[in-house]
Amino acid sequence: MGKKIKQIQPEIQHFIEKQKIFFVGTAMSMGIVNVSPKGMDSFRVLGPNRVMWLNVTGSGNETATHILENNRMTIMFCAFEGKPLILRLYGTAKAYHPRDSEWTEYIDLFPKMAGARQIFDVNVEVVQTSCGMAVPFMDYRHEREELSNWAEKQGEDGIHDYWEKKNTISFDGHPTRIFE
Repeated sequence: MGKKIKQIQPEIQHFIEKQKIFFVGTAMSMGIVNVSPKGMDSFRVLGPNRVMWLNVTGSGNETATHILENNRMTIMFCAFEGKPLILRLYGTAKAYHPRDSEWTEYIDLFPKMAGARQIFDVNVEVVQTSCGMAVPFMDYRHEREELSNWAEKQGEDGIHDYWEKKNTISFDGHPTRIFE
């Protein structure tokens, strides 16, 4: 059954590295709670209490907005094959944008991805496991390429224009500070 531990142990890191999808949850003090699925080889474990993930351009920018007010973040992985497990990483996050010096320091940890928008640096405070016995078995076939293809086609100028139109204000009307 479930347990709480203070850091990512080697067997947990191994589980994380095998996963094709993870989910990120954030919320401000008021408004929506946002949960986003993520994939695309965008997650890295940097230590027993530190992870990073690369965020690519999407239709919203809620995660970046939420952590400006409330930097709490929950990341969840589910075993869709093999032994059942749900893994949650609870912590606090900060975002690095292409304009930040930290971006240059960490971007090479990830494969080159068109439309890369932020790197989230998460200080993991609690690692929680639970049984996952209700999570269905699912087969992984391959990554979807539509988002990558779209971002490549847009080019840097097109991505910048898209950010101006779709990523500067959250669904709740708060600034995302993508250009500040």
